Amino acid sequence: MIDVLDAPGLLAAPELLTRSGLLSPPGLLAWISVQGTDPDLGFTGLGVLATTLERIDLGAWLRAAIWLFAGLPLLFATTRWVKKWVTRQYSPQQAMVVGKFILYPGFLLLIVLALLEVGFNLTPLLGAAGVVGIAVGFASQTSVSNVISGFFLIGEKPFEVDDVIQVGDTVGRVLSIDTLSVKLRTFDNRFIRIPNETIVKSQVTTVTRFPIRRLDLTVGVAYKEDIPRVREVLMDVTRLNPRALMEPEPTVFFDGYGESSLDLRLAVWTYRENFFSLKNTLLEEIKARFDAEGIEIPFPHRSLYTGEVTEPFPIRLVHGGKTGFEDGGEGNRGQDPGRTEEEGDAPTQAPTQAPAQAPTQAPASAPPPAPADPLEDEPR
Repeated sequence: MIDVLDAPGLLAAPELLTRSGLLSPPGLLAWISVQGTDPDLGFTGLGVLATTLERIDLGAWLRAAIWLFAGLPLLFATTRWVKKWVTRQYSPQQAMVVGKFILYPGFLLLIVLALLEVGFNLTPLLGAAGVVGIAVGFASQTSVSNVISGFFLIGEKPFEVDDVIQVGDTVGRVLSIDTLSVKLRTFDNRFIRIPNETIVKSQVTTVTRFPIRRLDLTVGVAYKEDIPRVREVLMDVTRLNPRALMEPEPTVFFDGYGESSLDLRLAVWTYRENFFSLKNTLLEEIKARFDAEGIEIPFPHRSLYTGEVTEPFPIRLVHGGKTGFEDGGEGNRGQDPGRTEEEGDAPTQAPTQAPAQAPTQAPASAPPPAPADPLEDEPR
């Protein structure tokens, strides 16, 4: 029988270590634990190490690693497959929502299982999480509002992924509808993030909600043009454009009298993917056709009048950039426009003598006396 406390004897006789079984892992741990209790031997660190090794369950850590390294790839693959299936059956927006409902809870479940395998007690963690959750809830009221607004957007579905929407002055294609915000990509390739709460409170226009759209083009022609003829030309240009739909039928509206033109509006229906190409081609074709037909597209101009109905304000441009009245000569800008050209060109001379005084007219004759009252001629 060998005394395990006789450390010097064991160290001096190596063959005794073999016969006693101390070279095996359990025996070595027991010997290190015993020697760690004697401070004179200097094995206190070895005793702590032995205690730690005894408490570590290598099998539990191995199982926890298997949960993480095998579960995470399986979770990602399952999420990806479910999103593809939901996209084919329903819509990309619903696939994105379903994928998040699978990914986030699955990741949390794997973390909890791994902690339980290594013997981690979750009760203190859950208590601390409750206290932290209350503090975070008060500090993140805006985020909570965005989360609730996100659920409203997902349930109501005013737009979906790949739709073109307009929020205020921002127009772009929807990239994703997330828990806190909606991501857009504008047509000039800018990335814009709009909080869900802002979208719920604002007016949102879904441009690509329906398969066809109506294009309205405002066309102005001169007042001398014949409106039925202009309408026929516009309709003919529309019928020749392959991107324009004949059902619903194109229409030309006469919007009214503008300051410099007669304003007409051409309304044409097309598929939403051909909207911008139809707009560009129609504008070019209308301009070319108007030039060929001799239809004038006026530019804004102003006419000045002196107060009379038919006569415009007489102005002409003379040499040197000076302006003057048409009926008055150069340098007679302050004269009356009603004077003749000779009067305007004549130099103004000071009078050499005082003008003759007009004769005094005789006072007007007195009115005839009124007839006497016959009653006054009678004797009293």
